[in-house]
Amino acid sequence: MTATRPSEFSRPCAMPVNNLPLHDADHLTQGGNQALIVLNEQVYNLRITRAGKLILTK
Repeated sequence: MTATRPSEFSRPCAMPVNNLPLHDADHLTQGGNQALIVLNEQVYNLRITRAGKLILTK
């Protein structure tokens, strides 16, 4: 992915980079700090830390 800084993304609907879907973490968490993501019937927890980092756990 070539865009590496948040300032390189326009909000709220940024264009995909290199034809990859682009999702805003704040939108996924609906303004909170956690969201659940399902893949192959497995549930993952996406969390935004106080430091602004993303953690994805099973």
